Amino acid sequence: MITFTELYQTLMADAVAGSNTEELEKRYKDQYDSNQLDCLLHPQKHGYVWRTGDCTCSPEDQNTCINICSFDAIHENKTGQIEINAEQCIGCSLCIDHCKSEKLTTSRDIIPALEALHSNKGLSYALVAPAFLGQFSNEVTPGKLRNALKKMGFDGMIEVSLLADILTLKEALEFNHNINNETDFQLASCCCPIWIAMIRKIYHDLLPHVPGAVSPMIAAGRTVKHLHPDALTVFIGPCIAKKAEAKEPDLVGAVDFVLTFQEVNDIFEVMDINPAKMQESDKDHSSRAGRIYARTGGVSEAVRETVKRIDPNHTISIRTQQADGASACKGMINELLAGNTNANFFEGMGCAGGCVGGPKAIIDRNAGSENVNQYGDEATYKTPIDNPYVVELLHRLGFDTIESLLEDSEIFTRHF
Repeated sequence: MITFTELYQTLMADAVAGSNTEELEKRYKDQYDSNQLDCLLHPQKHGYVWRTGDCTCSPEDQNTCINICSFDAIHENKTGQIEINAEQCIGCSLCIDHCKSEKLTTSRDIIPALEALHSNKGLSYALVAPAFLGQFSNEVTPGKLRNALKKMGFDGMIEVSLLADILTLKEALEFNHNINNETDFQLASCCCPIWIAMIRKIYHDLLPHVPGAVSPMIAAGRTVKHLHPDALTVFIGPCIAKKAEAKEPDLVGAVDFVLTFQEVNDIFEVMDINPAKMQESDKDHSSRAGRIYARTGGVSEAVRETVKRIDPNHTISIRTQQADGASACKGMINELLAGNTNANFFEGMGCAGGCVGGPKAIIDRNAGSENVNQYGDEATYKTPIDNPYVVELLHRLGFDTIESLLEDSEIFTRHF
C-alpha cells in the first residue's frame, strides 16, 4: 500500500503541474486511504497534527504522548487509540517528536496553497519569517530566495522582520507607557503563538500584562491587505503553530496560507528550483532588531535597545528574562507568580532556541541562531526608531507619529 509520504509527493507533483483539488479528488478517491487524501486536499477541515495510521505504542508510551501536551489536546479513545482534539491543539508538535510508532505528522497546506497561487488574479506575496537565513543552504541570500519564490509563482517577497521592527517599537512604547513602578511587568513576545496560547489558556489572569499587539506575521498580512486588498498572502516559516494562529477568529483573513520551510523546500525540489543558483536581488529594509526576533532573547534585546532609544531617562529601567521551550516558559511564569524574579519584561518562546528551533526548521537551531545573529549584525540600522523605512511604511498605513502605535489599530492591535 502506498505510504502517506508517497501520496503526499504524488499529489504535490500533480498540484505543481496545475491540477486543482477537485481534479485530484476525482483522480485518486478510489485508489488511496480516504482520510489521508482528505487531509492533504482539505487541510482546513482537520487539525494541525494528523494520524496516519493506528497507534502501535505501548500504554506507557501513549501516556507519554498524552502528558507531553501542555494544552490537554491528547486523549485515549474507547478503542485505545490516541486522538488529537483539534480545538485544543495549537500545533506545538511535541507529540509528534515523542510518538514512537511514528503515526503522527504535521498538517500540510501545499495543495490548496498552490491552487490559490495558480488561480489568484491579484498580487501574491510570500511573507518570510526572520528565521529563514540558511534554511535553504548558506548560499541562499535573501535576494536569491526572493527570486526563487518568484519562480514558484509569487509576485514578491516580504521579510516579516520589517514588521517585527514595528512591533518592537510598539512593545517598547507599551513598556514606557505601562511600566511606572517596581511592581509592574510586561509579558512578551507577540511573535510566538505557543507562548501566547499558554498565557491565554493556562495563565489567563496574566493577560492584562500582555501588550495588545498582533504578531509580525499577522501585521505583515494585514499590511499587505491594507495596501493591496485583493492580494494573496502566504506566510513561510518553521512553525506549525502559525497555521493555528492564522485561523484564530480575531485574526483570520490576514494570512491566507501558512507553509513551513520544509513544505517550501519540497515544492522547490518538485519544481527543480535551486535557490542558491538564483540571481541576486536586494530589497531588504529591516533593522537589526527585527532580524534577531527569530532566536531566544532576540525580542528582549530588540525591545531593550529600542526602549533606550525612545526614552533613555525613563524612570524604570527594563530588566529582561527569557525562556524557551514550553516547560521552561511555565517555569518562568511560576517564578514570576512566586515572586522569585526581579525582571519586569518576560520573553517566552515555545520552541527551544526560539523560532530557529521550530519543528519545521530545516537546519540545526544553533546554526540557525548563528545565521540570524550574523544577518542582524549586517543590518544598516540597529533599532526600528533608526530605520527610515519603518517611518515611511507607518506613514503609508496612516500613522502620523510612532506614538500613534499606542492607539487601537486595525493592523497592529489585538484585544485578548
